Amino acid sequence: MSGVSEGIGTVIEGGLLSHAVEGEGEAGAAPARDGAPTTCPNCQTRFVGHFCPECGQKADIHRSLAAIGHDLVHGVLHLDGKLWNTLPLLTLRPGELTRRFIAGERAKFVSPMALFLFSVFAMFAVFQMVGVSVSDDFLEGWSNYGDQATNSAFRTNIQQQITALEQERAALPNASPRRAEIDNEITGLTNVLKAAGNAPIEIDLGNPDNAPTGIRFLDEGLIKKWNRNPGLMLYKLQANSYKFSWLLIPLSIPFLWLMFAWRREFKAYDHAVFVTYSLAFMSLLFIALSLLSLIPGGGDWAVLIFLIAVPLHLYKQLRHAYGLSRTSALWRFVVLLICTQIVLVLFLVIIGLLGAY
Repeated sequence: MSGVSEGIGTVIEGGLLSHAVEGEGEAGAAPARDGAPTTCPNCQTRFVGHFCPECGQKADIHRSLAAIGHDLVHGVLHLDGKLWNTLPLLTLRPGELTRRFIAGERAKFVSPMALFLFSVFAMFAVFQMVGVSVSDDFLEGWSNYGDQATNSAFRTNIQQQITALEQERAALPNASPRRAEIDNEITGLTNVLKAAGNAPIEIDLGNPDNAPTGIRFLDEGLIKKWNRNPGLMLYKLQANSYKFSWLLIPLSIPFLWLMFAWRREFKAYDHAVFVTYSLAFMSLLFIALSLLSLIPGGGDWAVLIFLIAVPLHLYKQLRHAYGLSRTSALWRFVVLLICTQIVLVLFLVIIGLLGAY
């Protein structure tokens, strides 16, 4: 139940944030009574119409609980004409949506950033509701596992067995078949310590040759803390994933720019719109597939839809947003798939570091 409540709160948080980014006037404003001029209570400007031309204040001021309910629903879900203009194009003709928004048709569509923020927050909220997240039981299991690993009696007992086996092995002749059996037993006991997060081989961070990567800030921060408490780090990874999901946009733009470096008509802004709308669609797709997977037998359909929809949508958006031929779109599509993997790895490393420090 806590996952559902947290999910609902996340949706509301994302909706309000996206509404703030959209930054438009309130929907549903009624005209001034009988078309007569009215005085704006905010800046005292006399005007006729739905909104004050100076400050944007709504003409009719409601003082009712119904008005509060309307503002809440509109602020969270943004249910107006823009959404219904945007979603069909985003789903079926993403390249056209991207091209038209870049060309200046801004009033008809929800802005890429507003749609991205709401969809990402909604996606992680749905993940929490359907259980696609790091559960409390999982974290508790890791915690108990760590308690066992730090139990000195447990570690001492295993180490004593290893020492006894090593002494027995040393006393045997080289041709004895028992030596091979002892080697296997020692290997098994050593793996027990490693699985418990207490491998007898310690990482000497002062010696770069003994470090896993040789990169000091990775070895000291990310890798060392993952080894010490993987449950906590997984929780931080999940929490930071949606908070810093916007990092996917600046991480992706350079790769798109490189693919169009000789096409001067395409600017960084165009690539940003492309990436943001694409990420918004992927978030909405994950929401739909997560809900579909709850239906008996829906998991197989979810996988099939994912494998078809993701590359098809990306190809269509790439080709029609930039007006490319089939050949030009195809090779860029292949390169973009590779770049996507690089971006995801960079994103995971960054949020892992954010959780480590």
